Amino acid sequence: MTTLAPDSSVGPLLRTWRERRGLSQLELSLRAESSARHISFVETGRSRPSEEMVLRLAEHLDVPIRERNSLLLAAGYAPHYAETPFDSPAMEPIRAHLDALLKAYEPYPAMVVDSLYNVIAVNAGVTVLMDGVAPELLAPPLNAMRLTLHPGGLAPRIRNMREWRGHLLAQMERQIALARSDALRALYEEVAAYPVPADDDGADGPEPGEAVPYFALPMRIEHQGQVLSFISTIATFNTPMDVTVAELAIETLLPADPATADFLHRGGAS
Repeated sequence: MTTLAPDSSVGPLLRTWRERRGLSQLELSLRAESSARHISFVETGRSRPSEEMVLRLAEHLDVPIRERNSLLLAAGYAPHYAETPFDSPAMEPIRAHLDALLKAYEPYPAMVVDSLYNVIAVNAGVTVLMDGVAPELLAPPLNAMRLTLHPGGLAPRIRNMREWRGHLLAQMERQIALARSDALRALYEEVAAYPVPADDDGADGPEPGEAVPYFALPMRIEHQGQVLSFISTIATFNTPMDVTVAELAIETLLPADPATADFLHRGGAS
């Protein structure tokens, strides 16, 4: 469930999204080829927007498509976007394409997650991350944030845990600002309260003045007696027309140094 504003009519909801995006009524009207007067009338309830206008405003406000359906319902229209269960027969082409992508990325770790970081699918490379993880964290639904930040998960083996934790929490904060999901907020509050390993003092990083050998912040994790370094990338569907598809993300872990790549290619993730 998504919480947008105390008033559930479409005008206040649109105003909330506009203010969240930092746009004036005039700026929004120019983008949507409307008028500031009409935008004002819609927001105050003096004018009922057409279905096409709701969708146009939502597009220019970059409203997630789940919330676009909520805006349409608030305006008295039917939802425009389907929400097909991921295990539905209709999703077989999507599942097949995702499985092929994950397989092609091996031996590097890759997974598919939903909007709450629940893991939908993984490849064999992910086994490099599973050493010593508490069994309860591996029970369905497997959650990537819990798996990474929980003291029974990856956290004790991540050498730069404070940095990596800060990166993940900031990522969640940005998503909450975009969608204001109650469930995502609850997950954030849960994982943010997990303790940071006491021996993580940041001393494993480069010395002051030393050139940083990475072009992005890596996750540095111990595995089988050595430290592996990964840079995370996230891909989403560009023009989704289904809520489920819109909320899927493919996270891949790219080796950040030759030693990590060599370890994986030699079968270290087996």
